[in-house]
Amino acid sequence: MDKLEREIRESKFSELMNKHFAASSIPKGLYCLSLRLTDEYSSNAHARRQLPSPELLPVLSNNSYHHFVLSTDNILAASVVVTSSVRSSLKPEKIVFHIITDKKTYAGMHAWFALNPVSPAIVEVKGVHQFDWLTRENVPVLEAVENHHGIRNYYHGNHIAGANLSDTTPRTFASKLQARSPKYISLLNHLRIYLPELFPNLDKVVFLDDDVVIQRDLSPLWEIDLRGKVNGAVETCKGEDEWNLKSNLTMWKLGTLPPALIAFKGHIHPIDQSWHILGLGYQSKTNVENVKSAAVIHYNGQSKPWLQIGFEHLRPFWTKILVSLFQQGFLAFGKSCEKIQDSEEFPIGVGR
Repeated sequence: MDKLEREIRESKFSELMNKHFAASSIPKGLYCLSLRLTDEYSSNAHARRQLPSPELLPVLSNNSYHHFVLSTDNILAASVVVTSSVRSSLKPEKIVFHIITDKKTYAGMHAWFALNPVSPAIVEVKGVHQFDWLTRENVPVLEAVENHHGIRNYYHGNHIAGANLSDTTPRTFASKLQARSPKYISLLNHLRIYLPELFPNLDKVVFLDDDVVIQRDLSPLWEIDLRGKVNGAVETCKGEDEWNLKSNLTMWKLGTLPPALIAFKGHIHPIDQSWHILGLGYQSKTNVENVKSAAVIHYNGQSKPWLQIGFEHLRPFWTKILVSLFQQGFLAFGKSCEKIQDSEEFPIGVGR
């Protein structure tokens, strides 16, 4: 009996490890799409056209528009966020999206939005390498985190070595794996801290994660009086009153959340809970009716809707946007996307 229980326990930990690796990997279909778009950028002048067009550049710093910031290296996820925002808006002509991506994804991201405009909204695509302010001197914590051997090993090393699994429950182990996602030391993850420096001419922006879908007009957010606070957010967690600031970079291991809770303590204006429902990436029993009524649905957690491990009953809220995007993509790319759609490797089987 003890042997059987031990085998079941080891199998559970193995399952959790496999899920962690699946959540951290890039599906072949998404990788292939990025490569094809990058090739399109190099060979198609239309894919390289300026975003936005020169006559619309003043709008990028015009505070009468509704400015959204999206920081991501996932082209399809960005497309879903932007498209769902525009379709849900009562004033799409007032929307400006500032999409920030890394250098390797820039060409593909630019090509997608150049060839698939979301008119009448305006989209700007910039790589982190195109921001003069974004240097290691101005963002010292990133260099410290990336160059710190212990931190790098924490995210990219052997997650089982040294762990006493006999004294660890599967749930605790799953939480520890989730906390070791490499995204937490990504520059794109940290950009939200530096929005005032990156967009000094904008008075108010709405920052969106790339794993959300917009289902309701968000323009009322610009009418909210923050009452002198610097940040408005739906309260989903609260920091402890006391923090160990002598943590030797430990508090940065979970990305921006712990330091943000410290930095913005007392400076956040709470907004109504109906604006945001989260947990669609880890709570399989999420109430579908609650999801339908939320303004923003958030697939935070490992089970992203573009992965095979995504929850089947929650995925359609994301895929219905994606299906229409691929219909647009065929018009722009012809057969370049057709092979991806028909591929057995495509993560969610669009069109099958």
